[in-house]
Amino acid sequence: MEPTKSELEILQVLWEHGPSTVRFVNDKLNEEKRAVQYSSTLKLMQIMAEKGIVIRDESSMKHIYSPAEPEDKTKSALLERFVDSMYKGSASSLVMQLFGNKNTSDEELNEIRDFLKTLEQ
Repeated sequence: MEPTKSELEILQVLWEHGPSTVRFVNDKLNEEKRAVQYSSTLKLMQIMAEKGIVIRDESSMKHIYSPAEPEDKTKSALLERFVDSMYKGSASSLVMQLFGNKNTSDEELNEIRDFLKTLEQ
């Protein structure tokens, strides 16, 4: 299941802060993103539970939601689909596009070099 943009915003809150109530997620979205009505966040999180994107713990009065999948697994799957659809599966084309569109700092380049060295080993 591929999360929508709004669903990804909710997942980001859950990945960063751990299992949370709708109220907590809604407050974080309002602080970090944009103004969102509580009822909209509630409905979207209920839909996400039905889709299997989040898990809802109903054992207490306040329902607690947590991501169904770890952050790295979800991001890897989304990135793979993106690279497949936009760059015909070529990760190097994606990287070249990124470097062509952005000024990369020396620090970032050093991190990339270090990462490539670990891949070669």
